Amino acid sequence: MDQEQLIKECKRGSAAAQKCLFDHFANKMMVICCRYMKNEADAEEAMLDGFYKFFRSVEQFHYKGEAALFAWLKRIMINECLMQLRKKNVFVLCADTNKDEPAVPNDVLQKLQADEIFRMILLLPVGYRTVFNLYEIEGMTHKEIGALLQISEGTSKSQLSKAKQLLQKMLTQNNNDYAHRKIN
Repeated sequence: MDQEQLIKECKRGSAAAQKCLFDHFANKMMVICCRYMKNEADAEEAMLDGFYKFFRSVEQFHYKGEAALFAWLKRIMINECLMQLRKKNVFVLCADTNKDEPAVPNDVLQKLQADEIFRMILLLPVGYRTVFNLYEIEGMTHKEIGALLQISEGTSKSQLSKAKQLLQKMLTQNNNDYAHRKIN
């Protein structure tokens, strides 16, 4: 059954169609939730709550292709993660870090694997991580981030700058590990 038909069946309340859509998108949505939530259990909770909201509001969705469906699900998941972060009151904007960090050599960055970068992003404080994800990965503007998180545009810019500084510091501290690593 194609996705358009699955959406129609979901609108009729078909649990089998819901399961098919869930099975198709669950891993991709879990990756998105993991970028925002610090641990896997919280990410899974956000993902499941997001799917619940998706199926409750599926009547309002008009299928225009898999890309549109993915984008709608992704937006629900991000909003669910942000809501859970607010609910747990862990979204705290962090204070300044040292601004005079040495630059990271390009060859160090080239030796990093995607999962290593992902782990470093997870080590960022919640405020830094959230703004970093929204700006760098989701492609939102600082104005959009400010409205979404109820912070000023300047605060969003500051949090992104501090996130990048902290990531750079992490890379610099681990420079010896990465600088001596051979690329596979």
